[in-house]
Amino acid sequence: MMRIRITAALPLALGLAACIPSTDRSRPPPPPPGGEPLDLPAPGDRADASDDVSRLPAPRPAWEARPVSADAQDVAEQIYVVRPGDSLRLIAQRIGAGSEAIARANGLSAPFTIYAGQRLRIPGGRYHQVRSGQTGIAIARAYGVQWSRIVAANELEEPYILRTGQHVLIPGDSRAGTNYAERAAAFRLDIDDIITGGEPALAVNQVPAKPVASSRRVLPTTAAVEAPKTGPGRFLWPVDGKVVSRFGTGASGVRNNGVKIAVPVDTPVKATADGTVAYVGDGIAALGGLVIVRHGENWTSVYGHASKLLVQRGQAVKKGQTIALSGDTGFADRPELHFELRKGRSPVDPTAQLPRR
Repeated sequence: MMRIRITAALPLALGLAACIPSTDRSRPPPPPPGGEPLDLPAPGDRADASDDVSRLPAPRPAWEARPVSADAQDVAEQIYVVRPGDSLRLIAQRIGAGSEAIARANGLSAPFTIYAGQRLRIPGGRYHQVRSGQTGIAIARAYGVQWSRIVAANELEEPYILRTGQHVLIPGDSRAGTNYAERAAAFRLDIDDIITGGEPALAVNQVPAKPVASSRRVLPTTAAVEAPKTGPGRFLWPVDGKVVSRFGTGASGVRNNGVKIAVPVDTPVKATADGTVAYVGDGIAALGGLVIVRHGENWTSVYGHASKLLVQRGQAVKKGQTIALSGDTGFADRPELHFELRKGRSPVDPTAQLPRR
């Protein structure tokens, strides 16, 4: 865990240029109240560049905003006879199973029409009912199960945003005999988790929040952020430097899901394409200061080992905009940038998508 140092004009305001030294990070502050973005001072608002730098905790990630209790309901496999007035969702709520799981088990497709007297197979298992603001990551941690297994068990698809009241199947055996700390320790956060399980659940008929245009406006951690709708176009190199580690499995047998580019500390890191910031922080120890940006057409870019983070979650960024300063945080071998491109959930070789040089 690392402590984030944040540059700010006011000592109690959350700043926007986060320095990432390799020290412990204290407990994060509570999220901003209400559903409206919070106005914060931008780096340019400082009266003098020599002002003292305040040491403040890192912004709380969305998956820590709403705690999850491991209170899944065990549902036995059974046959349910449809009653007059039943709907698939009503049946799911009555039994405690997931409506999506029932639909799959019975070969039902939208609009999921059922009729009185119909016999439906109810798939058994542990089902967690999603509460307001809960994320996939928080649910996975509560049960000590990798989020990717929950995604597979429930056949979740882009944009992977859960719905309040949804019953999610939890794979594996019951962990009732272990405490929360042991279950949380069994969970290992990775990039795929943040991309697919980092957004808070939406209420029925609720739509995600629009991205904010400025780093001065911070969306609350309980707000799901709308994914970009337009394609990224041609990607841009995030920094100009030497590629020192390439995509794929190296001679040591260690797989690299991106490339590592050697650059001096505090080199501006540019957004590779227009997009929306999905994550800013240091939640993955190996990558240190980390920014993840969503682009249209299911593309995502990842920027690791940063010394300073200059954007906020939910912020819209433009191609070529500086989003961080490079560093040697995390498990970096030297001052460098770890850069990934992902299509859907799959990492792809960034050099095949970037201009030749």
